[in-house]
Order: sequence, then C-alpha cells, then structure tokens
Amino acid sequence: VEGPLVKSQGGKQAVEVTANKLKVVGDCPGDTYPLAKKRHSLEYLRTIAHLRPRTNTIAAVARVRSHLAGAIHSFFQEVGFVYVQTPLITASDCEGAGELFRVTTLEMDKVSDLPLKKTEDGKGTTDEIDHSQDFFGKPAYLTVSGQLGGETYASALGDIYTFGPTFRAENSQTTRHLAEFHMVEPEMAFADLDSAMENAEQMLQYVVKHVLDKCKEDLEFFAKFYDKELVKKLEALVEQPFARVSYREAIAYLQEEIAKDPSKWQFPDVEFGTDLSTEHERWLAETKFGSCVFVYNYPKAIKAFYMRDNDEDGGETVNAMDLLVPGVGELVGGSQREERLDVLLDKMGELELDPEDYWWYLDLRRFGSVPHAGYGLGFERLVTYVCGIENIREAIAYPRYPGHAEF
Repeated sequence: VEGPLVKSQGGKQAVEVTANKLKVVGDCPGDTYPLAKKRHSLEYLRTIAHLRPRTNTIAAVARVRSHLAGAIHSFFQEVGFVYVQTPLITASDCEGAGELFRVTTLEMDKVSDLPLKKTEDGKGTTDEIDHSQDFFGKPAYLTVSGQLGGETYASALGDIYTFGPTFRAENSQTTRHLAEFHMVEPEMAFADLDSAMENAEQMLQYVVKHVLDKCKEDLEFFAKFYDKELVKKLEALVEQPFARVSYREAIAYLQEEIAKDPSKWQFPDVEFGTDLSTEHERWLAETKFGSCVFVYNYPKAIKAFYMRDNDEDGGETVNAMDLLVPGVGELVGGSQREERLDVLLDKMGELELDPEDYWWYLDLRRFGSVPHAGYGLGFERLVTYVCGIENIREAIAYPRYPGHAEF
C-alpha cells in the first residue's frame, strides 16, 4: 500500500495512510483459506499449526514466549550464571523412569536383519539386539533432562544453567504434558535446597515482571478472552513472597480437608508416600495458601536417584522441592544433589541403574565433590501460566504428543 501518511479521521489511531496505490504481493483465495473471519477453536487451529501463528491468540503466545525466554537468559546472566548447552542425545536416563525415545540407525523396518547378541559360547544368537553395531556403539536416547550434564559444569564453573529441548515418551494426553518440550535447568555449586528455592523464586518474579512491563497489550488480550484475573494473578506472583511447607505438613493439610467430604476429590486417598496429583497441588496453592508455595522434603521412594537423602529422618525423605502455582500446579521441581559417592552408589543399586552408564557422573563425586543444588522449570508450563491458556499444546509452535508429530 502506497500513499501519504495523514492525520487519522478515526479515533483508534493517530495517523493513517491515504492509499493511492495497491499491489497484491501474495494472493490468498478466500474460498479455500482455512482461517475464516470468525473465532476458531484452539483444537481446530492445531490441525493447521502452520497457519495458526496468523491468529491473534497464537501470535500473542509467541510474543509472550519470546519475552519470557529472553528474560530467563537476562536473569541468569545478570546474576553471574554461565549458559551451557548440554547434549540432546544421551545414554543416561536422568529421571530413572524409563520413558525415553530411542535413537538408532539400525534398520528397524527389517527385523530379520537386526544384529543380535551372541550366546556365551559364541555359536548362536540371543533375542537381544546387539547395540555395539549401532551408530553410537550402545543404546542411545533423546534426553529427558540436561541436569546431569549441567552438574559437570557446575562442579567446575560454579553457577550454570541450561535451556533447551527435552523429550519424554510418556503416553499422556493431558493438557499439561508434551513429548517434546523445553527445560530451564540451573545448577549451583556450594548450594543447598534453600538456595535453589530462593533462586527459583527470584527468577520467576523477574521474568513475570518483565512480561507485565513489556507485553501489556498481549496480556490484556488474554485477560479479555481467556482469564479475567490474569493480570492480578501475575502481579500477585511478583509481589507476594512464596510460601513454604514440608511434604509431611502438606499431607496433613490435605487429609484434614479431604476428610470433610471425600466425594469432592478424584484422588481422596492421601498418605505419606503419595505422589501428589494436580488437584492436590492446586488446592494447596489456590485454597490453603492462596499463593505460590514450595513443598519440600519429599519421600525418597517417589523421587529421582540423584536427590540427597535427609540425614535427620534416617533417609526416609530427600532434599527435594516442587513449586506449586495457582491455576497450574507444579511448575518447578528441584533438589539438593547427592554429593556422597557411597550413598549415591547404594541408591543406584536399589533402582537397578548400571554405574557403568553413569561413570562420568560418579567421577564428579570421586574427584572433588561439593554440595550443590538445582531445579528444572518446564518452560511451556510457564508460558501457559503467564498467558492464562489452559492447554500446553498452544504454548509451543508445533506440539508433539502421542499419535501426533505433524508439521
């Protein structure tokens, strides 16, 4: 469009272009264009994910996401953290959960041609695939976390953080899970669980304040169409100190509340050792405390092998924490890491993890170990929270989940 820029006759803008020349740069036939002049459902827009950034909602999400990512880097850089890029392909299962995507160049379409391990006498073959003939010479997977690699650099540089894609082969169709997502994972040397909680609180308040300052128009849009209380909720996160409660106390609060009317709860059975569900987490954050809340000192049995055992209760719990936020539930998970080699080896044995697969991780404990702690923030969950949208599939450009890997 070409023409002089003049004072606007309308009331919504200061100036406008008086067009005297119009040239069509890219033709878009209205009869076949999938985006009509109406409000489409978010479910429909996922089927045309290559076009959905042209909608107001997804464009606003993209802008807020961009600002959040930039603010995360700014926060860590300003407080002296070093940005480390950890590998996406790994032989280690950081969480010990076994929900891994395998990476291979073996011809999986030709089962009869797969190399098999030989029997002990070398005369026959077993039913197990011989991964020594695969690309990496051993089983390899897409990473579920950059934490283990991050610890190696924290032991040398002090405070570091990673921010990159991670993968989880979890057969989940919930609004809170993706198969491919991004994790922010700081790791701090000479730090304990309190240090991790303080850093997580400071980081979240910093990045949310940044979005409140820089994305007012987009937040107003989300408040109008998705969550009327959004701005108030975000301002409360920035202004209110986060509450802290031990896991044992949280269980006691839940038991007391559930006893009033168990029929209101999908999972009314709560005891020490229960892995809290979303309804439990949201009740704690939204009703009991009315703010973000750290739940700390979780049972050892429901947490990962690398978390440090608590000495004061005989190792029944570990120095772990989850940050619960209103409207979402868990947003951050972290712990003080187990720096004692003998204790870590015992825990790996209990979980049947092969120390040979983690020899380099164990070396960190053999050669100059120090107390250290860290946490992981699910970036797409943060995006959904800040935008006030319900489904995490809108928080990423091309969502990957069971049965769906389009575009």
